[in-house]
Amino acid sequence: MSGLPTTLAANGPAPAAAATLYVGDVMHARLKPVGHRFAYRVFCVLLDLDRLDEAARASPLFSVDRPNLVSFRRRDHGPRDGSDLRLHVDALLAGTGLAAPPARILILAYPRVMGTLFNPLSVYWAYDAAGALTGVVYEVRNTFGEMHAYAKRVMPGELGDEGLRQEQAKRFHVSPFVDMAQRYRFRLLPPGAGVRIRILEVDSAGPTLAASFAGRAEPFTTARLVAAAARFPLLGVKILAAIHFEAFRLWWKGLSVQPRPVAVAGDMGDAAGSTAPTERPRPR
Repeated sequence: MSGLPTTLAANGPAPAAAATLYVGDVMHARLKPVGHRFAYRVFCVLLDLDRLDEAARASPLFSVDRPNLVSFRRRDHGPRDGSDLRLHVDALLAGTGLAAPPARILILAYPRVMGTLFNPLSVYWAYDAAGALTGVVYEVRNTFGEMHAYAKRVMPGELGDEGLRQEQAKRFHVSPFVDMAQRYRFRLLPPGAGVRIRILEVDSAGPTLAASFAGRAEPFTTARLVAAAARFPLLGVKILAAIHFEAFRLWWKGLSVQPRPVAVAGDMGDAAGSTAPTERPRPR
């Protein structure tokens, strides 16, 4: 996006509000064995998991766990049973060796618009009491109704002026045209005046797929919600339709479909269980 901050210093701290809008662009580029690229406009919500009730009061057109023009439902994320997402993320990050629960956790995700939703990737951002980023959880969903969470503690040297750099071996089947022998390289500019998520998928021979979202923060007001919903009235349908349409184009170009592997431990979906998180004390 033109004018989007490119460094942590220029981007500023995470928004203090319980809810923030981010409007921007998604891009996917297939790099081999054939080139294929597409982009489209979307909007996301950034919500403080400890202040969801406050976020629900930000506009009469936004609700948490209730139908509305724009809404957020706990059961769309985590264990997908409507339970405490903060507790769930605390447990995931504890499993990475994070010594204490974060002081604040924000989720960046697509909301429901007129009841529709498809979230290929939701990102949880964990901060300590000083506002420093200490962990990230990448919650990935595929079109088979399964989800998987990659929890990552922020390690020394990963966070610099240009943002956060992390890597993760692929453990969850997403695209039918990409096999499992891949590694993700994440490049993130945490939420501030803008947000940027870049994911490069690589195999032993080099880059396979690149994807990104770059968005600019906007106030979470009724007027901005109406404008976003009017521009993207069926956001979830749009995203899912785009995924299937681009998959058809890749198939038409001759790409072979990879077999779908058995779900791995830690997947959260209809075909796989998840472990209930163990409660830990939260900072006050």
